[in-house]
Parts: sequence; structure tokens; C-alpha cells
Amino acid sequence: MINTIKWIFFDIGSTLIDESVAYRKRIERTIAGTNVTYDDFYNKMVEISKYNQSGYNKALEAYGLKMAPWNSDDEFVYPEAENCLCELSKHYKIGIIANQNLGSEERLEKLGLLKYIDLVIASAEEGVSKPDLRIFQIALDRANCKPEEALMVGDRIDNDIIPANKIGMKTVWIKQGFGKYCEPKTEIEQPDYTVESLNELISIL
Repeated sequence: MINTIKWIFFDIGSTLIDESVAYRKRIERTIAGTNVTYDDFYNKMVEISKYNQSGYNKALEAYGLKMAPWNSDDEFVYPEAENCLCELSKHYKIGIIANQNLGSEERLEKLGLLKYIDLVIASAEEGVSKPDLRIFQIALDRANCKPEEALMVGDRIDNDIIPANKIGMKTVWIKQGFGKYCEPKTEIEQPDYTVESLNELISIL
């Protein structure tokens, strides 16, 4: 399978970027002034994440709370991310398919990762978000890459693995962030590979 791969596409959040601090602070802002405890909200997110859904948004609905702003300054690159991209970029073209606000390339540049990346496809710029198959097709078209020549690496079964499987890409589920709590059940939810870290990803490629 690996011999046929020309492009590796990555998600950003909880794949290349550690969002744990950003989520902690967002939860703290969300529950401020309410009787909902941090543990209550966090555990609700974990429980919802088992079912391929956005844990934060569904937890908001469950508790009747309002969305708190997300602070990108609270995001940090996983320690192994740069080495992973550096090593893989020696053998493959590297792309991004991610649901992100405007300015993804600038943020990746600031984080020191853009120099390893050949193509960035982000929802804000394209006007379409994962899991819509169109954003994956946009990426493949711009990369001039057939689906079977592409590998998608992401933390979310619903946003990354299912649509990439549907379009014919190979898939790697990286069990990081809240996505790691998901429990794949159907065939379309099953990744080709499952890894616990970016270092492990290097070892299978």
C-alpha cells in the first residue's frame, strides 16, 4: 500500500497541533459563572466524542451554555511534529486538509511547519468544511493526485477517516485529542492504520 502513496495529507488540530491547553482554557471560559464543573463538562465531551461528534458543541447543547472564543495562541506544536514532517517530506509531497479559520498558512509559518508543506487546503479559504467530500476533492485536484495515491492522517473518525475512505484515499487514524475516545464500529469508520503518535506514523511509512 505504502509504495503507491505520493501525497500525505494531514489534519491540523490534535494531529500536528496540540490543542489540550486551548481546550482547557476554552472550557474554563465556557463554564465561568455557572454551576457546571470543569470535570462535568470535560467528561461530557469525552462521552460524546465516542460517537463521532463534536464533543464541545454537543456539550454546549447538553448544558445550555454559550460558545466561548477559541484562542489560537493556546495551541502548541506537538514536539515530534517538525521531525515527522521533515522526514516524510524527503519521500512524499505533504499537504493539509483542515477545518481552520482564515490564515492557516501564516499560522503554520509562524509555528515553523510550513517549509515542509507543499499544499494547504483550509475550510475558511475554500468555503467548504470536512467532512464534505468536496474539500478532499479540491485537495486532490490541486495536488494532481489520484485518491489511491494519497494518504489522510487525522484524529477524527467523522471528519478525517470516513470521508477520506469514501473518496478512495488511504487513511491513518492518529489517536490524539478528544478524537482518541472514538470507537469505530462500521467498515467505513475503519482506518487502514491506527497510530498513537506522529513518531509511530514515521515508523509505518
